[in-house]
Amino acid sequence: MATLLPFHKNILEKIHDPATSELVLLARGLGLRRIVCKLLQIYDSPQNLVLLVNATPEEEAAIGEELGIMGCRHPGLRIVGFETGRKDRQDLYKKGGLVSITSQIFTVDMLTSDIPTHLITGILVLHAERVTPTSAEAFIVRLYREKNKNGFLKAFSDQPEHITSGLSPLRTVMKELQLRTVHIYPRFHADIKESLDRKTPDIVELHQEMTEAMSEIHNAIVQCMSTTLSELKRANTMYDLDDLTIDNAYFRSFDMIVRRILDPVWHKVGPRTKQLVSDLATLRRLLTYLLTYDALAFHAYLETLIASNTTSDSGNTRQNQSPWMLTDAANIIFQYAKRRCYVMSSASKAAPPKTIDLTGEDYEWAILEEMEAEERGRPSGSGNGKEKRKRWLPQGMEPVLEELPKWFLLADVLQEIEEEMIRREPMLSSLSPGTNTVLVMASSLHTCTLIKDFLATMDADAPRGSQGRRMMEDKLRLYLWWKGKLSERKAEGKGPIALPKGKDNAQDEISEALKRKDREKQDRAASRRRSCSLSSQGVDAAEAALTQDLQLFTMDDDFDTHYGLLAPEQTVLVRPYSDDSDDQVLQEIKPRFIVMYEPNLEFIRRIEVYRNSNPGLGVRVYFMMYKLSCEEGKYLTGLRREKESFERLIKERGSMLMPIYEDRTTPAGEALIKTISTRIAGGRKEVSSEPARVVVDMREFRSSLPSLLHASGLLVLPLTLTVGDYILTPDICVERKSIPDLISSFNSGRLYTQCELMSAHYKQPILLIEFEEHKSFSLEAVADVKSFVKSNKYPSKKKADPRSDTASSAAQSIQSKLVLLTLTFPRVRIIWSSSPYATAEIFNDLKTLSAEPDPAKAVLVGAEEDPDAGAGVNAAAEELLRSLPGITAKNVKHVMSRVRSVRELCELDMKDVQEILGVEPGKACWEFIHRGETRRGLSAS
Repeated sequence: MATLLPFHKNILEKIHDPATSELVLLARGLGLRRIVCKLLQIYDSPQNLVLLVNATPEEEAAIGEELGIMGCRHPGLRIVGFETGRKDRQDLYKKGGLVSITSQIFTVDMLTSDIPTHLITGILVLHAERVTPTSAEAFIVRLYREKNKNGFLKAFSDQPEHITSGLSPLRTVMKELQLRTVHIYPRFHADIKESLDRKTPDIVELHQEMTEAMSEIHNAIVQCMSTTLSELKRANTMYDLDDLTIDNAYFRSFDMIVRRILDPVWHKVGPRTKQLVSDLATLRRLLTYLLTYDALAFHAYLETLIASNTTSDSGNTRQNQSPWMLTDAANIIFQYAKRRCYVMSSASKAAPPKTIDLTGEDYEWAILEEMEAEERGRPSGSGNGKEKRKRWLPQGMEPVLEELPKWFLLADVLQEIEEEMIRREPMLSSLSPGTNTVLVMASSLHTCTLIKDFLATMDADAPRGSQGRRMMEDKLRLYLWWKGKLSERKAEGKGPIALPKGKDNAQDEISEALKRKDREKQDRAASRRRSCSLSSQGVDAAEAALTQDLQLFTMDDDFDTHYGLLAPEQTVLVRPYSDDSDDQVLQEIKPRFIVMYEPNLEFIRRIEVYRNSNPGLGVRVYFMMYKLSCEEGKYLTGLRREKESFERLIKERGSMLMPIYEDRTTPAGEALIKTISTRIAGGRKEVSSEPARVVVDMREFRSSLPSLLHASGLLVLPLTLTVGDYILTPDICVERKSIPDLISSFNSGRLYTQCELMSAHYKQPILLIEFEEHKSFSLEAVADVKSFVKSNKYPSKKKADPRSDTASSAAQSIQSKLVLLTLTFPRVRIIWSSSPYATAEIFNDLKTLSAEPDPAKAVLVGAEEDPDAGAGVNAAAEELLRSLPGITAKNVKHVMSRVRSVRELCELDMKDVQEILGVEPGKACWEFIHRGETRRGLSAS
């Protein structure tokens, strides 16, 4: 169980009162999950119904486990998902306690009164930074406060950077959550500073120099980014692009910033601007890959970029190529990336790359030679003498295989830790807190795998910079095989493929004998320490040994047998950075030595909390960072951005105008006035005394439209509909389509069936095409329209690129399909909406002076099984109708309601049958009835 520090207790004292509602903003890494779990433990009681909203599945599992450790086991945190039935949910709510629920289910259950909203004790909302006027959480709060004025609502967030963009972002979040109190706790808060500065961990900062080639590549990439940014600003002078800087370009959120600025005008910008935006994301990835990928993987990624940039999928030359690839800086990147891997003599430059056979005779001989060399006591790839040339190396290729500088720095750190363990051993007793397990933290699973492979194959006797030679030679062999395959695919006119991660991925046909040889080779090459990689769920593998006499084992062996017997000081855990679950990992392992392979701001704070939560435990942290790199710039920029975000939030809180929340319930007199229209009998006759309502399909609650309809004053009724998405009146049925959904529905043919059913069951079927807010209200780009309307009277002298037509053909095909749809279903009306807000206004206009829909009838429309229908119906006649073309199980009830007998159906004209069934089904049915036998007789003759 995690210990609460003084600042944790101070926060809980302020927010634990169930009579108050507030928003808590806490800096990342300071233990937000501890506070949430303790709060849930306080409220855990059968007399309370406390709901946890907006938690991810991983967070639900971690919070449930933490509550179990804290003693909340009967029944603890119960999770409501889509697999939980309606009856089970109702029983769950009645029992009370702690419930974690998805936003969609919570919304539907409140609208259908399956959950007693007035009996809810309170709601805890995680990730409050995601709350917007159109989010599901805002809808939940609105429904909650309509029926429950006394229950509490407590929202939490540890992402202050997300609440600093836009106009009064903090006020917007608090307005949607209907809160009036906010608590802000940055790292420089007095209580937090006092708590964490009592005992500080021993931090050893290791600033590693990059190699000369890496420095040249790094500077060239930054130069390319600066050039691309300048070109982007020069081409779009009318937009505010001040936020687009090199410092911001280090972060993934940079892509979101660019798209947020350019999304409203995305249909106006040309292909060059779009290419520049894509190039910025590519260059940002290159900066990260330079420091995390090995030299061969980085070079292979560059080659795939060149191949995809110069050649299209169809094998022709691309028109819009990346401008940065034509600069001198790009040439430096490509040249130095190649030199890090190998150099070629002049005699071999003209020879095409040869495909390396990973399973052939050469590979077998290479393995045998390495095994024989090891048996003679001379490991291959090391020594002072001249290294024997590998058989599989192409003629004229001299491998360089530059290793990442952090690899041998990590080896030195592990050696130092081992010596420190030996020095401390006499001073430690069995009661001393902590273990000698070494925790190595990295940024991604890919980096963890690379570290694990390096430690497993590391040659401790080799000179610095050559300790991972064996691993790099295996990667070079795989790279040469991939290059050969790339040449073969190019000759066949196929596109490039990515570099596989290992031999098993490249060739699945390696014989069992070769696998056995590989296993024996790994057993003999056991390094001085054992490495095991931990994913967020647990241990993946154990790879190396602490001493030469400790046998290596993998997951193929009985892992639990070995793992339980190994002492903690013989274990190195390699794990990627995660969320608050890292706090639990630190508490369970209790390491005395932690290696931060890459800088991470929030994990440093986790170590501070961990150190102060365990008195008497000495913690040494090795903080590794490349000097003068994007890694250092990203870390310092992230620190500055968080500090500025908190300062801005504190300043906004001091001058924020809080809204006054009014009761949304409409008085009876005003509701009566709204039902009167002067157009009907001069206002002396009421139109309808019922409240305005709309029937919404359950699946539509993934979108924001039901929330906006409710906010506009409509009563939303969630039901499972067979026909349509929204039923506005007894005659109006609406099928809503976003642009991606419209394209997929056209491609699958689903839209045709949906329009057919709407036309068969409703008088006014409507297809609503809804665009996203703050995005272009256009199906195609302006440049594509210009190319489409150009006259073909004077043909172009240049041969057209087939790829150039695909950009505009997509929008043209949608337009042509929409025309065909309107010709096939003339009663279907198409409404274009620029945003969900516009859709809500359109729906209110369509419902003016109209009758309200009947939910019971809306559910039965198009359903295959109607429990109330069928009484007194001729079963034989119904079976005959089902056998006719154009009549299915979904529309047979509709046909039976329109005609009294089969004879009456046969006597109808084609136009009348088409009005009942639709154009194509009606034509097929009428022709079968009147001409089917004639056609059959003609075909028989």
